[in-house]
Amino acid sequence: MRRTAWKGLIAGLVGAAALAVAACNGTTYGGSSSMISQPSATGIWGGTDSATGLTVTGYVDSAGDAVFIRSDGVQFAGPTQLSGDTFVAAVVGYADFPQTFSDGSTYALGTLNGTVASGSTLTLNLTFTTQNGTMGTGSWSLTFNTLTDSGSSLSTIAASYTDTASGSTISISGSGTMTGRNPNNSCVVNGTISIVNSTYDIYRVTLSYQSCTGAYAPLNGVMLTGLAVYDPNTSPPLLTIEVAGATTTSKFALVINLQGA
Repeated sequence: MRRTAWKGLIAGLVGAAALAVAACNGTTYGGSSSMISQPSATGIWGGTDSATGLTVTGYVDSAGDAVFIRSDGVQFAGPTQLSGDTFVAAVVGYADFPQTFSDGSTYALGTLNGTVASGSTLTLNLTFTTQNGTMGTGSWSLTFNTLTDSGSSLSTIAASYTDTASGSTISISGSGTMTGRNPNNSCVVNGTISIVNSTYDIYRVTLSYQSCTGAYAPLNGVMLTGLAVYDPNTSPPLLTIEVAGATTTSKFALVINLQGA
């Protein structure tokens, strides 16, 4: 659904920019006499947006799907492409539900362009326009977080967690099944978390809510997808989930911070 739309956007951008996409993340090419390792954006990234002064955290999985979250809760998500060390992505920007952008918009469309040095730096420029026509920019200087290389496994994250915002409990089984309920708004969550590439500490998440009341009722039945990172170095360990989804009339995104026992 969302991924198909993004692919259409990225195709137009790449064509307009005349980018001959030589490789996606981590691809290696070569003949009998030489091997050339293409740059990769795969990883957990962190830094600052010089346009707003806000911190930015990014997750790019080994399939090229990416999500970047500013410290005000706004997410920018979409599939990425690389041509040499040139990075390009068509992104959808989402306000953290139930928040909105300053003009009342809940989403924006934009592009990210820049360069990557594998396992080192990711320098990106952002331009976007909200659904109500407000234009915005960003300039991100991000550095690679070595937590990326700690790997991923379902047995590692199988546990009972507490949502730091609501206090509700979410359980993840050894097979990656997610279940939980928020007593404050009656939301019932069901979903799955899965391995993208066990080499990297980036997981893929799909979840949905049912039975929500009040301000959260619009989330009922919406399929939300995204990425997650597990940090065992915090006390207690922290699983951060960033997901987004849409109906025919609205778009939604959530940042969920789950603390382990």
